[in-house]
Order: sequence, then C-alpha cells, then structure tokens
Amino acid sequence: MQAIAPGWELKVDRGPDGLWVKVGQPHPDCLDDPPLAEEIWSLLERHFVYRLVLELDELDLLTSCLLGQLVVLHKRIREHGGMLRLAGLSAQNREVLRVHGLDRRFPIYGTREDAVMGACPRRPR
Repeated sequence: MQAIAPGWELKVDRGPDGLWVKVGQPHPDCLDDPPLAEEIWSLLERHFVYRLVLELDELDLLTSCLLGQLVVLHKRIREHGGMLRLAGLSAQNREVLRVHGLDRRFPIYGTREDAVMGACPRRPR
C-alpha cells in the first residue's frame, strides 16, 4: 500500500495495458481529503500508461471532494487518450454519482475483472 495523505492509502497493481488502483478506506480519525487526482496521475506517468481501473469498494462514501478529484483525473486521462473505469462501487456510492449527474460520465463495473475485460457496465435500471 502506498500512503497518499495521512490516513489514506492506495494499493497499486500493474497490468499489461494499465494500472489497477484500489483506494483504501481512510482511518476514522482522518479529516483531510487526499490529493487523489495528483497522486494517481503521477503513478500513471511513471508507468507510461493512461488506462486506469479505480477500485472503490472499500470507500464508505464518495465525498464531494473525492468526486471533484475523480472529475479532474478523468479529464486529464482523456486528454491523453486514456480511459478511466470505476469498479466496486457500493449502491450508496452509485447513488452519489447519480445525484451529482456523474453516473454517465464514468463507466462503472461491478468488479476489477469486469472493468479490465470491458464487460457491459453494470448500471441500476
């Protein structure tokens, strides 16, 4: 695990065409939001890839700050011809994306495997 801010960690795996990054649940005492977009962007540049599966199954709640970080990261990746896929979102976090009008911006998958294979995104009807 790689620490990105006090109480926040990322688990990074390299695949043949991109990175898989699992965002760990922050420590309960953690009050700061992490510089998620900048840290992940730095990882992508170091590995010379712009394809990312971001696993969010450990996060209890996507805060507005984290949503902003996802939007910034998504924009940077797309500007470089890459792609960002989200995996493992809870029903609550899918609803957060929907309420903020972001559920159509990000391809959402149930698992890392589905996201890597590009299976049809799983969206509630």
